[in-house]
Amino acid sequence: MAQTIHILNGPNLNLLGTREPEIYGSETLDDLRTRCERKAKALGYEVVFRQSNHEGELVSWVQEAREQAAGLIVNAGAFTHTSVALLDALLACSTPIVEVHLSNIFRREPFRHRSYVSKAAKGVICGFGGLGYELAIEALAASIAQAKAG
Repeated sequence: MAQTIHILNGPNLNLLGTREPEIYGSETLDDLRTRCERKAKALGYEVVFRQSNHEGELVSWVQEAREQAAGLIVNAGAFTHTSVALLDALLACSTPIVEVHLSNIFRREPFRHRSYVSKAAKGVICGFGGLGYELAIEALAASIAQAKAG
């Protein structure tokens, strides 16, 4: 049985493809899911891919990933900049975490420059659109392999 990578997406990411395409691109969330599943499969992983507009649900999913996932990729959307609850859940997670953003958050409004998620993440990938998810899967797979090698 393949190991699993959990990919969690926060608020408004369900609107991808229609919401501010000049910032977020034209790919839909389903397009991103397909990309992630394809990339993960090529590296020997399965994917649990989820999206929620609710902070508490994301926290619960992080807690679930803590027990079930080999690694975790998080695009927390706006909760990136506001959620101490999500940070606390991520800090309790011993699996490697990669933070991903479609846009380059450092080229945007100043309030987006601060990320609570980053404190718990092994690394951050931003500004590469949907490719960022694939890069995050590669980085996570390498991190998992490195930890196994010990």
